[in-house]
Amino acid sequence: MSAIVPVAGEHAISIYVDESGSLPAGAMVMAGVEIDKAAAEQLLQRFRTVTGLRGELKGSRTAPVERALFFELLERFGGRARICVAVGDLHGPGPHPQDFDVYVALLTQIVEEWLPEVESEDGDCARFVIDAGRYDALVLENVRRDVARLLSACGSATMIDSRRSPGVQIADVVANSFYNLAIGSGRAGHIRQIVEPFLKSGVLRQDRLREMPAAREAHPALRKNAGYRRRS
Repeated sequence: MSAIVPVAGEHAISIYVDESGSLPAGAMVMAGVEIDKAAAEQLLQRFRTVTGLRGELKGSRTAPVERALFFELLERFGGRARICVAVGDLHGPGPHPQDFDVYVALLTQIVEEWLPEVESEDGDCARFVIDAGRYDALVLENVRRDVARLLSACGSATMIDSRRSPGVQIADVVANSFYNLAIGSGRAGHIRQIVEPFLKSGVLRQDRLREMPAAREAHPALRKNAGYRRRS
């Protein structure tokens, strides 16, 4: 776990970040969830009590009824989420954007969209807690530098294993839900019915990636998937 910038301010507002999918799989989606650390722990505990879940909460393993319960709990425990979606036409002529570049672009947009809402004149700062499971440590150094530039005046950013963070696990379920919607999976119709009320109320806010990164040669650490880690 690596902190980028020390928190500057009286109160840090936590934003938990995780992603789902990839452009070759149809879409990459990133979710940033604002929720108090204690509330995230209580949400996960309540979800475990009701569903009997053991182990890590993962969107890919969450059944429809459990997913509906999850979003009800997210609202009950005061959570809000911003979701950013990148959909690419990989069937067209190449070259295509690199996975890492799309990941950084999504993360940058999520951070930029949250900062005006969570920073205040009272000294509040954003504390971004980001899943460290997608890339290895070498590649994540690039991510840390990008986020650090955005938070140079105030706030902090931390990379953490999702298994150690209820908040990141919550972000995983949100991201996975909107990944299913983006690719039109067999679950999409049911998930759309679940999330629609929360989109209307503002608990969830969805946007497209404003600018897709240009295609370029992969960084040496990323060639042949050297920097990409898959974890079940």
